[in-house]
Amino acid sequence: MRTWLRSAILALLATGGAAAQQPFLPVDEATKRPDFFSFRAQLQRTIARRDTAALLAVVHPQIRNSFGDNDGIGEFRKRWNIGAEDGEIWDVLGTVLGLGGTFHDNDTFAAPYVFSRWPRQVDSFEHVAVIGTDVRVRSQPNADAPVIATMSFAILQVARPDVEVNGWTAVRVEGNRTGYVASQFVRSPIDYRAIFRYVGRQWKLVTLVAGD
Repeated sequence: MRTWLRSAILALLATGGAAAQQPFLPVDEATKRPDFFSFRAQLQRTIARRDTAALLAVVHPQIRNSFGDNDGIGEFRKRWNIGAEDGEIWDVLGTVLGLGGTFHDNDTFAAPYVFSRWPRQVDSFEHVAVIGTDVRVRSQPNADAPVIATMSFAILQVARPDVEVNGWTAVRVEGNRTGYVASQFVRSPIDYRAIFRYVGRQWKLVTLVAGD
């Protein structure tokens, strides 16, 4: 069993599953196809180097960029300002790849797991996933506020109307209380996700979208 998965399971057992949370452990099926596993590792190195040419080489010519009509690699280049040193694409795609994923079929891989394994019965607009162990939920949106709960790899309902406040995400915890989690430790299933497909004997990035 992988170290991070073992740690996640032990953390959940230690907290008794923490009331008001739905356990949602990370999943990564990349090793089911060694060629994809190698492809992803190479792409992660490309991202670390911020190698524009290598990135574009794996983008499908008709990549889906949104839920509108602006598909294609030309729109991809404009959307992500490809070539800029501080382009957002590197952080976005790096985070997506770092959160595992699953195969839809033998030739299609979707990442991150927060999207690909999200439970259908859970409203994706009203909930977020905690993507760490022993993540602190505080009474107010600041690092000095008292801790009212800790959560490990779980689905939590967001608290409205103040979903996000200065880098903190408002969530509901036991007793229907509102707490705040540093936004870096939660992720929405409708945040950016990537779909890779084996086309013409090579893996290509065919979709990179957010929203629903």
